[in-house]
Amino acid sequence: MPVTPHIEGHFQSSDMVRDIVIGMADGLTVPFALAAGLTGAVNASKLIVVAGLAEIAAGSIAMGLGGYLAAKSDAEHYASERAREEMEIVERKDDERLEVLEILEGYGLTPQESHPILSAFERRPKVWVDWMMRFELGLEEPIPGRATRSALTIALSYIAGGLIPLTPYIMQPDAASALRISVIATILALAAFGAVKGHFTGTPMIKSGLRTAIIGGLAAGAAFGLAKLIA
Repeated sequence: MPVTPHIEGHFQSSDMVRDIVIGMADGLTVPFALAAGLTGAVNASKLIVVAGLAEIAAGSIAMGLGGYLAAKSDAEHYASERAREEMEIVERKDDERLEVLEILEGYGLTPQESHPILSAFERRPKVWVDWMMRFELGLEEPIPGRATRSALTIALSYIAGGLIPLTPYIMQPDAASALRISVIATILALAAFGAVKGHFTGTPMIKSGLRTAIIGGLAAGAAFGLAKLIA
């Protein structure tokens, strides 16, 4: 009889999805709050558009640079730890052997079951280091070029998100009218973005969408109210 293959349904969140989430979440929220806050103080769409575009430019650069530095730091940390492990399996072999046995014991293997694995590692130093990086230190080898891709993904996602609340001000000269359209467009975008994020992260889509929309709405409302008080 034909056997139906068993397919694992686990989600493995990619680095790109994480970067899109980071960039889009801030891109939707920060320019939205800025535009709403300025609308509470002035009724000039042109001024709000200029300020909003300046914020999107600065925010996308700052967020992209932050993503680049974070990814670069991860790569440098991995390289440093790997060099240390490569040195230790040569200069401190007994300590490393003991660490392997302790890790395997933590998974329920007996010393008799663990020693053949340890012997195989000693015949394959690279595999031994790979295994120690993952199971002792919990580190995965970074993807080459990850820093540049991370920076571009976050920056472009920030720009895409930021243009959604700002577009009504570009098309509508009356800031008060533009604000109403911006609120509707951004809340819907936040809800949709939250739902998609929930789908990828395993969170219920409705719950994730509502939570994201509420957080963004509260941020904009707070900025608008503060600007009204100051003005």
